[in-house]
Amino acid sequence: MKTIQIPLAFALLIVLSACQPNNARPPTAATNPPPNASPPAEPPPEPEIPTYRYKIVNTFPHDPQAFTQGLEFHDGYLYESTGQYGKSSLRRVELRTGRIVQIHRLPSEYFGEGITILGDKIYQLTWQNGVCFVYDRRTFRQITQFRYYGEGWGLTNDGKHLIMSDGSETITFRDPETFAEVRRITVRAQGKPVKNLNELEYIEGEIWANIWYSDIIARIDPSTGVVKAWVDMEGLPVKNRDLEAVMNGIAYDRQNKRIFVTGKNWDKLFEIELVPPRSAAPTKDDATR
Repeated sequence: MKTIQIPLAFALLIVLSACQPNNARPPTAATNPPPNASPPAEPPPEPEIPTYRYKIVNTFPHDPQAFTQGLEFHDGYLYESTGQYGKSSLRRVELRTGRIVQIHRLPSEYFGEGITILGDKIYQLTWQNGVCFVYDRRTFRQITQFRYYGEGWGLTNDGKHLIMSDGSETITFRDPETFAEVRRITVRAQGKPVKNLNELEYIEGEIWANIWYSDIIARIDPSTGVVKAWVDMEGLPVKNRDLEAVMNGIAYDRQNKRIFVTGKNWDKLFEIELVPPRSAAPTKDDATR
């Protein structure tokens, strides 16, 4: 098996691919403009979206059997949701050793997805079951569950609302007490929808989203859905990455302002710092290995 490395330009081409509308009107007959008419003003060009790189600050062990679908950092521990039917779980993990100190296994008919911690509760999505489990944060005892329509992918929160992705370009804000939809945003970059939004994290007023089957993270304005910046994570030193071993998992230590990333079945978890954009387009050699 070989390591997957998708060039940034190709990855962004995938990310920004947009479907043509099906309800386009047929062309109408051309009309001549009145004499001395001024040509229509062109809209101002969209600003270029900056692309950040990264440097690795620390490397920690990660369970290579963990099909990571959700990741959180809270009170010194990582909380992780793993997927796959018959293997899905909710875990509390010791950061420095990767040791699982607490685990709850989902029934085999459920495929675990994104998680978030809000107050004393852990919320865990499922992929196609339409169920969000709610647990006591300390005991992992299930308190309740909510039903929702469609697929569950990523989950985070802004301290007030749950924030959920479903694999499309849509992010939904939900009431943590009822799981009812409060509002939604469409994520766009230079006017084009950004699809395949996966695991989410809320970092300093932005939604960070892994983009499925790429090493790109989108930094999203939660008010408008506009992508404010990309983070190109190509080049992380992970061995034996097969097609499904995609990057998926962002966690933020708010107290110490640390960012952690990992992926599905990766044997490592990385603490990273961002490297500001340069005038030249980033290359794969920019990553600190």
